[in-house]
Amino acid sequence: MIRIAIADDHTLFAKGIEGLLEEHEDLLVMGLFPNGQELVEFLESNTADVVLTDLNMPILDGFGVLSTLKQQEVCPKIVVLSMYDEEKIYKECLDKGADGFILKDADPDELVFTIREVHEGRHVLNFDRVIEQARPNAFFDSFRDKYRLSRREVQIVSLVKEGHTNKEIAGQLGLSPSTIETHRKNIHQKLGVNSRIELVKKAYEMNL
Repeated sequence: MIRIAIADDHTLFAKGIEGLLEEHEDLLVMGLFPNGQELVEFLESNTADVVLTDLNMPILDGFGVLSTLKQQEVCPKIVVLSMYDEEKIYKECLDKGADGFILKDADPDELVFTIREVHEGRHVLNFDRVIEQARPNAFFDSFRDKYRLSRREVQIVSLVKEGHTNKEIAGQLGLSPSTIETHRKNIHQKLGVNSRIELVKKAYEMNL
């Protein structure tokens, strides 16, 4: 079970994230906090595995959360949730010790995978990946509606069809090979296929 604490002063957004995460049996939201100070005080007597923090908050903002928690001997993994797709802000978060960075309008599947990757210590920090996670694409959205595939899963299906290995796909997308393997298992389940050959055949049937 991955224990998660969320700091964001936008209550509706925070509750939406909480609802999304609690659909997954391995994720537990321990609390929602309207500012970084309340989060830090909560963690003085409680233990979280992963913290999700907004950058712009009253009293103590996301940068303050990073600076405060990273000074502690035992620190949870910290993922920044941001509405800013600026590389300067991304690099500042990394400089302060952020373990992950995801845009608020990213595909929900990406947030779940990022949390799991960060918790397991296999998350690959890459700014191009951050941008790709939130890039709108009507083609991807139509496939997601029909087959319940995320944008990332559609990308992976396309790359498998082109003959790329998991390692090559990981390199192109800025992900770890184990993450690609997890995506592949989910794709097989969603599309009802059991092998690479069946997946490629399905990709051609979908005209992907």
